[in-house]
Amino acid sequence: MTTELHEKPPPRHFSMIRTFVLADFVTLGNGFAGAGTILSAMQYLATQQERWLWLAFALMPLALVLDFADGRIARWRFKSSPLGADLDSLADVISFGMAPAALAFAVGMRGALDVAVLLYFVACGISRLARFNVTAAQLSDGTGKVKYFEGTPIPSSLLLVAVLAVATWQGRIGGGEQMLGGVWDLGPMSLHPLVLIYLLSGSAMISKTLRIPKI
Repeated sequence: MTTELHEKPPPRHFSMIRTFVLADFVTLGNGFAGAGTILSAMQYLATQQERWLWLAFALMPLALVLDFADGRIARWRFKSSPLGADLDSLADVISFGMAPAALAFAVGMRGALDVAVLLYFVACGISRLARFNVTAAQLSDGTGKVKYFEGTPIPSSLLLVAVLAVATWQGRIGGGEQMLGGVWDLGPMSLHPLVLIYLLSGSAMISKTLRIPKI
């Protein structure tokens, strides 16, 4: 008498990717655009060729479009994956948290105080996304849609990038006095006032009382 053993089939190659839906690939495109921004900023620092900086600026609106599109595609196709929300947050950290900070560093905000503010900004972006993931169910209405954001949404950092693009167009980058807004000497350290827009943006993201209606 023989006994048939039903063994669990081995996992298929790229089994995780096979579970992705179209919206997930769009979300990954958002992350790719953000990563491309960071790499382009690094290339600008290495070569001092301004075209890399403009490429970095151009990738940011693309990341924003893809960030808006993934949710709409998921609702349109009535398909989402268990990884969708986490993928979206991780992509947003890269595109709207780390990438704007990397651009600020690339255009000249490299002093110790500048870097401290930029790190604070990134930490606020991470905290903002983590809080949203935890509280989204509480903030949603009967249909499951979130009615408002607590604090400014992290894609609002694109406004900071727009300011950097204007400064670049005016030739007001590179650090020191030529930087847009100049520089403040604070004892042995210096601070570029332009970096304070990152301080304000980060603080607005983690605000508990600031409520922004979701469109």
